[in-house]
Amino acid sequence: MKKLVFLFLTVAFFYAPTCFAQSKSSVEIKSFLLKGEVRDGQTNLPISKVNVEILGGQYTTTNGQGRFVVSAKIGDELVIKSDDFVTVYHTVKKNDFITIKVENAKTATAPIPSKRSLETGQGGFRVYLDSAKFYLKKDAQKSIEYVTKAMEPKSGKTITKKENALALETLGDINFFWALPDLAVENYKQSIENGAGTDVTIKLAKAFSQNKNYQESLSTFQNLLNATLSANQMAEVFEGLGDTYKAIGEGVKSVFNYQKALDIAKDNKIIPKITNLNSKIGETYAQSGALNEAEEYFDNSLKLAKKENKQRAVSEKNKVADFYNQNREYEKEIQLREETLKELNSMQTGTTVEDEALTPQRQNYKIANAFVAQEKYKQAIPYLEKSIAEADKKEDLIVQKDAVRKLSEIYRDIGEFDKATESYQRYVEVVDELYVKKEQEISQAARFSKEITEKQNRIASLENDRKLKESRYKLAFENQELVQTNNRIQRWVIISLAVIVLLLIFAAYAQYKNVKQQKLANNLLALKSLRSQMNPHFIFNALNSVNSFIAVNDERTANKYLTDFSLLMRSVLENSEEDFIPLQKEIELLELYVKLEHFRFKDKFDYKISIDESIALNEFVIPPMLLQPYVENAVWHGLRYKDQRGFLEINFQQINSETIKISIIDDGIGRSKSKEFKTENQKKQKSKGMGNTEKRIAILNEMYKDKVDVNVENVFENNEGTRVELILKKD
Repeated sequence: MKKLVFLFLTVAFFYAPTCFAQSKSSVEIKSFLLKGEVRDGQTNLPISKVNVEILGGQYTTTNGQGRFVVSAKIGDELVIKSDDFVTVYHTVKKNDFITIKVENAKTATAPIPSKRSLETGQGGFRVYLDSAKFYLKKDAQKSIEYVTKAMEPKSGKTITKKENALALETLGDINFFWALPDLAVENYKQSIENGAGTDVTIKLAKAFSQNKNYQESLSTFQNLLNATLSANQMAEVFEGLGDTYKAIGEGVKSVFNYQKALDIAKDNKIIPKITNLNSKIGETYAQSGALNEAEEYFDNSLKLAKKENKQRAVSEKNKVADFYNQNREYEKEIQLREETLKELNSMQTGTTVEDEALTPQRQNYKIANAFVAQEKYKQAIPYLEKSIAEADKKEDLIVQKDAVRKLSEIYRDIGEFDKATESYQRYVEVVDELYVKKEQEISQAARFSKEITEKQNRIASLENDRKLKESRYKLAFENQELVQTNNRIQRWVIISLAVIVLLLIFAAYAQYKNVKQQKLANNLLALKSLRSQMNPHFIFNALNSVNSFIAVNDERTANKYLTDFSLLMRSVLENSEEDFIPLQKEIELLELYVKLEHFRFKDKFDYKISIDESIALNEFVIPPMLLQPYVENAVWHGLRYKDQRGFLEINFQQINSETIKISIIDDGIGRSKSKEFKTENQKKQKSKGMGNTEKRIAILNEMYKDKVDVNVENVFENNEGTRVELILKKD
């Protein structure tokens, strides 16, 4: 008996992630009036005239009290936008009054150029560049906008090569920080062409390495060693060489260069670099398997980091704790992470830690993993519960998912199957929520990439304009014979602009076609996703039937049921990758499924399947597993709760050569009573199949012009019995 229970849980754990990953409620999502307000994150004052938009829906603005009302649905994405602050994207989760706090640019301390400096061009460039640097790590778009303004020509003044080099260097710094190394490489190259110095060349070498152009990075760093460098620059170059050699797996060369950089840093008392280099040497030795040497350098980095600040100290402790984990020194790891937790808690009120690993939820999770590695399961459980609570409070779905899954596995391993199942259900819910969040992040990343590219193109255009104007100024001092050449250049510019206009028109047309193709691709992806949910959903419900046989000690019946079920599961999985299957195959699957359900509830109902002989079954195709959820609904929510023996009738009737009607009729308790009964017993059964089926039919009808029509109605006047009629078209 225990072996069968264990087998059931093992199979359920194997199939359930796919089954529940994207399960949704079948209840129709209705619109409602969402109310909220927008406030300054620093002063908490309301902000008026803010653009508030539901993506693909309504648009409004905030009133004088910073409040707004807009029609929305659960899951909609709310966009709060203004030139005065960073755009905020908020997902509507429930119909509650919401408060959006924004980072208001007007209250920040970014430099603002005076009107006179902008009119004369004196000081405007430097102020705009300082503003760009101010927003560099906060808002990439705003930072790039200031670089653009700095590079725009002012009245009666042209930008110099030196200024252009500084602007392009700043643009490279922005792209490097926001992980766009390919753009950063081009920016730094252009900056060097305009006369930038050694520091920019060092940045270029680092950008090459981040962009995985390792040979170019090594070549650039090695060429720098032949130049005249300051002590700090020399340390930077050797550190950069060490980073690049580490990236390509050459540990010996990496340590050699790190050691040179460390010697220079010690000689010149560059304290932060000494700490970082000790840490990097420790990491490289650890990767190479030289554990004693690695531990020595990590000890140095820990001691040095404590002397700097708490943020640097906790970062280093986390890194060394990871090293102890890799070497199975779990007690040392746990001790370091406990210290890290205490310091993080003391820092929460005043300090922001950028490293996502340095959060209480992540540290608690890693401590729990260390206990699990030692098979100290009960000691791990409190840390996992702390991790889950912290992650839920901070909306860290990734850590919450991992911690809940780990907790479920622990309960399973120690034999507490009820808690294991409960934790696993929580895991499924978190995975579902994480999937939605990832979709939104992908959408936001696409918007971010598009906006950055547009601004980058604007700057490239300004650079081209600057070069063109520089050429014109030079030509003005040339002989009058070059006037004709000047005219030809102007005509070329006009032609180029005309070509650009044509290209823009072509790009707009291409974008229109791409949107249509993307819509089709999204529909196909949605169908595949919903189809992939149906099979695990059915398997999970069938395994619940096996579990019920096991629960009453009917092992022989469970074995017989499993034998028939395996035949059905094999047929279902064989058709799982097909968009459509012949109607004949769907009927065979349905007959086997009804047989299994009748096998379990044989005292509850009889059934009959009638097929019109005139139907050419192989000429009609149907999405796999389309009918099964309706039959399942009839059995589980209608016939199962009936006091007397019920009857299920499934008819396939030909209307004409192109259309057939499929009827699924039961004399069960009816939909109204089923809902009341389900409310009282909602913990016993949660049907997920109907929602997916309705979505599949909606997408199919959109793609194939009303291929399937569905009508559900009561059979008897007392609202008992249910009739489902599906009209299936051939084409």
